[in-house]
Parts: sequence; structure tokens; C-alpha cells
Amino acid sequence: MKKTTVYDCSILDLPKIENPAGSITPINSGINVPFEIARVYYLYDVPGGATRGGHAHKELQQLIVAASGSFDVILDDGANRRTMHLSRPYYGLLLPRMIWRELVNFSSGGICLVLASQKYDPDDYIRDYSEFITLKQK
Repeated sequence: MKKTTVYDCSILDLPKIENPAGSITPINSGINVPFEIARVYYLYDVPGGATRGGHAHKELQQLIVAASGSFDVILDDGANRRTMHLSRPYYGLLLPRMIWRELVNFSSGGICLVLASQKYDPDDYIRDYSEFITLKQK
């Protein structure tokens, strides 16, 4: 299986349908995202200075969207680090498997929307960074 790097993470330009009454961004499995969406969740009321994430996934892929406000996503593949700033609801950060991520610098009222390729599975999480590094080196 291909080893993923932070350079495999990319910003997707999502559709934006503008209307004087408000805009909409439709997201469809396999069309706007390259995987079937199995789960959707969102983070909100994140206190200033808090860090979310701090893990990687063995198989799960995600599309992360700043539905409101802004935040940074720090990406790490064990050799390289990269920070992506999300601040528009029509851009999504595509995260492949085996990328360590931390979400930081949430603006007031920031909402992080996550579309995931799998249902919640605690066994898919890698929550220890040293274990992540060991698995990346295999």
C-alpha cells in the first residue's frame, strides 16, 4: 500500500451555488469527495487555545471543512509537517489515511465539519504519536 505524505493532503474546491437569499454547497459521495461518506460529525464550541485531533487513522479518509469561522490543521506524516488554514465553507481539506492531524487556532464560533469514509471504529485510531511513527516506518 502506498505510503501517504502531507503532500497527498489537498484542498478541494467544493461547489458553491450563490443566491441572494444565501449560498449552498452540496457535497455528494464519490462526486465531490473521492470516497463514500459513511459518517458526518462536527466540532463546535471549541475553547480558545484548545487543540483537537492529535491522532491518525489507519484506514479512514476525511474531508474537513470550516463550516463557520476558521482554524488551522497541522498535518504530519512522520517526516514532514504542513499547516493548512481553513476559513471558507466551500473549501475542504482531503486527508488520506495515516496522516497525523491536530486542529488549532479556532476562531470564535468556528465549526469544523468532518465527512468520513467509515463509521466510528476505535480500533482505526492511532492516538500515540510514537506508535504512529513506528507504523509509518513499516
